[in-house]
Amino acid sequence: MLRENSAPQAHRMIELWRGEMVESVHAGHAVICDASGAVVDSWGDADAPIYPRSSAKMIQALPLLESGAGAELTPQHLALACASHQGAAIHTDAVARWLADMGLGESDLRCGAHDPYDSDSRDTLVRAGDAPCQLHNNCSGKHAGFLMLNRHLRGGAEYVEADHPVQRAVLEAFEAVTGETAPGYGIDGCSAPNFITTVTGLARAMAAFAAASDSGDARARAMVRLREAMMLHPELVAGEGRACTELMRAMGQQAAIKTGAEAVFVAILPQQRLGIALKIVDGGTRASEAAIAALLIRAGVLDAGHPAAQARLGGPIHNRRGLLTGYLRAAPGFPG
Repeated sequence: MLRENSAPQAHRMIELWRGEMVESVHAGHAVICDASGAVVDSWGDADAPIYPRSSAKMIQALPLLESGAGAELTPQHLALACASHQGAAIHTDAVARWLADMGLGESDLRCGAHDPYDSDSRDTLVRAGDAPCQLHNNCSGKHAGFLMLNRHLRGGAEYVEADHPVQRAVLEAFEAVTGETAPGYGIDGCSAPNFITTVTGLARAMAAFAAASDSGDARARAMVRLREAMMLHPELVAGEGRACTELMRAMGQQAAIKTGAEAVFVAILPQQRLGIALKIVDGGTRASEAAIAALLIRAGVLDAGHPAAQARLGGPIHNRRGLLTGYLRAAPGFPG
């Protein structure tokens, strides 16, 4: 049995201050790996096993390109394949067109439906008395990519099953880039398998994306295409008001970053040839966003004074009357 990803080994990372007192504390694990896959810095337990959740979408998209199935896809398609999007029209319309171009439709998806996170799209559905569909699922772009790979592999309709050729291809890519054998998997919110790795394994994978070049093999070229698509189209990777989109814009194509449920966050830094992965053990998204901001600032790719950074770390917190109530800050010694 896997050991518990528990707090005692975690590093104190983020503090919420109210007045003169620390009101809440978030602890976690974080790792930075270099191009060789070696750990160059870490906090907490570098070997803590985690589900990477949606932070692994770039890895899940690798077989789509390596196989040749996605050779003609645009950067917009690839950004959507890596996305946890808002379900705004810019996202759902693009996924619908992608499916239609394959001769497929919304019913071919296996991600399930949920309300769009985008308020305009949600309000439009409410006014029309319509229910959300699978296009609104934040993972619909990833699933469109799965369907394109599935068409190439001539697999069955249930492409999210763990023993399906699509997911076997994903597992092979996952284990190769993490440098670890996955000890198991859980079912993600979108119904696809989510394979277990360590925080180090996930950082090692991101470092591989960072170090990849167009002169490399098919996998390296796929990594370049995916990371570049994310940096070119941050609006498709998440959406307005979201950390992934706003922080990538703030960094001016110096890094590709991706959140995952339950407070996972990763970063790909091509210029430094570094990969970052972190997990906040209490699952708090505000803390994972603050922690990745702190690490990106330390890496020199994010300006601490940029509004997008301040919104996640160090900026003032006001109440509904506009009164200053506190700050979300990096804990002493993190990231150092």
